[in-house]
Amino acid sequence: MAMELKQSLKLSQQLVMTPQLQQAIKLLQLSRMELLEQVREEMDQNPLLEQPDETPFGDTTDKEPGEASMEAANTELPAGVEARTPDAAPEFKADGDGPPEIDWEAYLNSYQFNEPTTASNKGNVATEDLPSFEANLVEKEDLVDHLQEQLGTLRLNEAERRIGMLILGNLDHDGYLKLDDVEGDPLIRLANEADVPMGLAERTLRRIQNLDPKGCAARDLQECLLIQVSALKDKSAPLLGLIIKRHMKYLESKNLPAIAKDLKVPLEEVVEASKLLPKLDPKPGRNFSGDDAQYITPDVFVYKMGDDEYTVVLNDDGLSKLRISGTYRNALKSGGVGPGQTKEFIQEKLRSAQWLIRSIHQRQRTIYKVTESIVKFQKDFLDKGIAHLKPLILRDVAEDIGMHESTVSRVTTNKYVHTPQGIFELKYFFNSSIARVSGEDTASEAVKHHIKQLVSQEDTRNPYSDQKIVELLKAQGTEIARRTVAKYREVLGILPSSKRKRYF
Repeated sequence: MAMELKQSLKLSQQLVMTPQLQQAIKLLQLSRMELLEQVREEMDQNPLLEQPDETPFGDTTDKEPGEASMEAANTELPAGVEARTPDAAPEFKADGDGPPEIDWEAYLNSYQFNEPTTASNKGNVATEDLPSFEANLVEKEDLVDHLQEQLGTLRLNEAERRIGMLILGNLDHDGYLKLDDVEGDPLIRLANEADVPMGLAERTLRRIQNLDPKGCAARDLQECLLIQVSALKDKSAPLLGLIIKRHMKYLESKNLPAIAKDLKVPLEEVVEASKLLPKLDPKPGRNFSGDDAQYITPDVFVYKMGDDEYTVVLNDDGLSKLRISGTYRNALKSGGVGPGQTKEFIQEKLRSAQWLIRSIHQRQRTIYKVTESIVKFQKDFLDKGIAHLKPLILRDVAEDIGMHESTVSRVTTNKYVHTPQGIFELKYFFNSSIARVSGEDTASEAVKHHIKQLVSQEDTRNPYSDQKIVELLKAQGTEIARRTVAKYREVLGILPSSKRKRYF
């Protein structure tokens, strides 16, 4: 049988992910802090990038920072310097009939930087009206450092210090002494490692447990609570200690009558002892963290400018001021850079700098457009609060601004907006729909808010069951299944009715 060779032509289209396109998409999905870190890294590696407050040697031009940076990115290259553009790529389309993904290549290649990127301060909001730096900064002291400072004030010998440091080094985030690979008492392992007697280790442990915050270095919840109870100056404290020793399960389920019956004490005394529980912290180390300072810096601000008008203001601080060094621009224009590897190096760094600046401006422009669309959909929320949050999905915003859902998803992840109702992640405004008996559907977040309000207003002696909450929501016009109430309650961290019941 003879083999026959044929030639055929086949036309197909595929997405070419150039390095520049990959960088643009990566910048779009970075959080603000990650982007600033990326910019710092690029500035360290690329001598052509600079901040406008760093006056370049030989650049005597007097221009506004934004004007300087935009003009620098659009500077014509001097004669003899190759001006390559990124490899062409077809439009980035989504599967199905959805709107096309933003055409990064076409947009960034033709972007004119001598035009304003966005109306980032359309409302002319004064800088002093922006939230203070302290309002967006959360910094927590390290638990081990906090305890170590106190341990240093105690009179410890060498062996006690050795076991003490081992104990502090094995505390978890909640302040408990735990070893993942050890069953039983972890202090036995630590005493062996420190080569100290078990009695000395126990004494040192007790001294640490009574440092601030009390209860740290406990080996379980019961020990943690007993340490704190022993420090209470209340006549009911001894009874509470006895309850914790013998009836933790009853205490957890708030079955106070069973405790009173077993201990043969009046229910009133058990109730009085239980009133001390809010003074105890089951996780004494949770207010401390070994992480670095955590920043929640909004990427965009939304301000109410009138009775029915909101303006969107981008947080451009540290981003739009990036520009290309005037020193290198002047050297290229004057022919001060000779041919060879130096010239090729500067060419490559110049192209890289231009693309970074353009990508950042496009990222900001996309965040602005998405936020404007969210404001349009969620005006009732901005006016009246969480209870008036409307159902919203990515497709709604994507169709409104002519982008693909994947772009909206990237730009709303780890991006925060400051609104009259507080600071929220952009993804917060996207909620599933819950049917109402009459009128428009409501958002799932709004339903969670209603559940939280109902529980906060309930009679703690007779808390609402999940079925009762279903009935109350239905009376308000929201029809929801009991299992959905249970799911939302767990998400909100609300205990079942049996564990919310109080006797005082």
